[in-house]
Amino acid sequence: MATDEKNNNQKNENDLKKDNQKQTTSPIGTILTNPIMTNGIVNSRTSANKLYSTGSTRSYLAKQSSVGFQEIMHLVNNAFLNKNDIGQLFYLLNNIMVNKLQVSFTAIGLYNKHSNSVNIKLVDKIGSTYTTKAVLTDENNPVVKAITSKKIITAQDTSFLSSWYQTHVSTAIIPMMAIDECMGVYIVGNYHLGATIEFCQLIANTLGLFAQTKNLLELVETNSDTDLLTGIANHKHFQEELHRQIQLCEKQNQALSVLIADIANLSRINGEFGHAKGDEVIKTVAHKIKQNIRNTDFAGRFGGDEIGVVMPNTSLEEAKYIAEYLSYIISCVYIDDVGPVKVSMGISSYPKSSESQERLLVLAEQAMYISKSKSQVTGNCKVITSEDYNFWDDEALKCFAEVLTKKHAQIGVQFEDELINKFHNEQIISNSHLLDVVTSLANTIDAKDTYTKGHSTSVSRYSEALARAVGLPENEVERIRLGALLHDIGKIGIPENVLRKPSKLTDEEWEIMKQHPAIGAEKVLAPNESLRDLIPIVKYHHEHYDGSGYPYGLKGEDIPYAARIVAIADAFHALISDRPYRKGMGVEKACEILKMGADVQWDRELVRQFVIIAPSLSTNI
Repeated sequence: MATDEKNNNQKNENDLKKDNQKQTTSPIGTILTNPIMTNGIVNSRTSANKLYSTGSTRSYLAKQSSVGFQEIMHLVNNAFLNKNDIGQLFYLLNNIMVNKLQVSFTAIGLYNKHSNSVNIKLVDKIGSTYTTKAVLTDENNPVVKAITSKKIITAQDTSFLSSWYQTHVSTAIIPMMAIDECMGVYIVGNYHLGATIEFCQLIANTLGLFAQTKNLLELVETNSDTDLLTGIANHKHFQEELHRQIQLCEKQNQALSVLIADIANLSRINGEFGHAKGDEVIKTVAHKIKQNIRNTDFAGRFGGDEIGVVMPNTSLEEAKYIAEYLSYIISCVYIDDVGPVKVSMGISSYPKSSESQERLLVLAEQAMYISKSKSQVTGNCKVITSEDYNFWDDEALKCFAEVLTKKHAQIGVQFEDELINKFHNEQIISNSHLLDVVTSLANTIDAKDTYTKGHSTSVSRYSEALARAVGLPENEVERIRLGALLHDIGKIGIPENVLRKPSKLTDEEWEIMKQHPAIGAEKVLAPNESLRDLIPIVKYHHEHYDGSGYPYGLKGEDIPYAARIVAIADAFHALISDRPYRKGMGVEKACEILKMGADVQWDRELVRQFVIIAPSLSTNI
């Protein structure tokens, strides 16, 4: 939404004049202008960027008046001395690297022998966090090359990472060595790698030794496969047994089902009656489940208040019957002070739901969260399977986000990545199905930005009305309606700390924000054949009639007609909507601003047509 993005980035006239006099370049290409609205007319500014120098580490640091080599070594040393958690240690080291050495980002990837993969967490210089996964069978992945060769690998294309907007940064992938064992990788995005590579390697190897020490300590402590509280299998043993059973099912061509049971209100019970009472509830539920499952089934502790059951040679329908019986048995339990015990249950099945162990568990948890959501409404606990719901329902999407938000650090999957993956693989069977999926996806993106709830739906409605007003054929009206629904889809790749920032964006943040049209077109729509004809709308809806827009600076009729329509609808809804920094304008005032921006930001004739129909489009925001 051009108008709001501009209002978030206003500067005074003196700053604008100074900025516009500067000639700046960026290591990733030409810097585009940042349009802002002043009384409805568009101005521009140039972003300031730094081009980092090269040379030795000491000579580089010597040029920085605020930092010295000894200071950095002191900070790094304190980080290793004061942190005993590798996640906290990584964040502390990232702050040092970003703030003192001016690197673009750092990432850490720990090798998981069980899944034969590397779970990677990346934090950039504005504090945005991304997670992704590298599977060691992918020999072309630079992370895999670094681990298998135990050598530093450099790359210019960072598409192997999950940072949507930062794809061309000089990057070093450094193996974290502990004696002769590679514990994972330490990744540094930098413009002066030659200056700091040995220093980064020192940090990487120290992290490797740190990780190896932690693993040895956990191995000593984990001397049992049994959960001490409940007497059933612990989480590690549960995962191992599920893995073994999946392999057996694959060989024998059999089905397998997984049940996740969540104990209701355990946090409240711990808070009101103490953890001893909460432990009593967990032990009781675990005992009842173990007592009433079949001899071939396997129960284990899945989480703090969750118990999992692996049911070999069991279809989804059979598993649901067993789960309903367990739910009934548990509902008959009464615990002093607490009362009756309730559980929410979700089920997924191999291979019907998925052939991947991680995805199988995610789907079972999603079903469990839906069960929990429904029980809060009805008061009754209902068993939900992965086949009982439409993935694109708002409730299902919300539950899916809850699962992945909780698990992304473990499995290296973010909600946005998984959602787009599901979107690309969705088999569209009808126009109504397509509309349902697109609408759900648009609503999900709007939900990511707390200030634009319902924005995509409104822009779609306004765009459709304008398309009809100028007499476009029905098939083109429909294309514009769908394109407007997805016009901001690229914001799925924009960090939330940028997207939700209520104050002015920095130059660097604005450069990130300006990439959302290209992200939406190239990374979301292009892989989906049924939606490729929407690309011009999504890609060019922030271009301006006078050529001052972004991301490509198109001018006049070079901007696709449909994109010009959506641009006006987008701006109008932004103007009449309330924002943290201002109240929404009235329709008349918004139309005046549109008219003032005709032939500057918008197509004059389209503005004229829109102003005529605008009063009939007004609704309560």
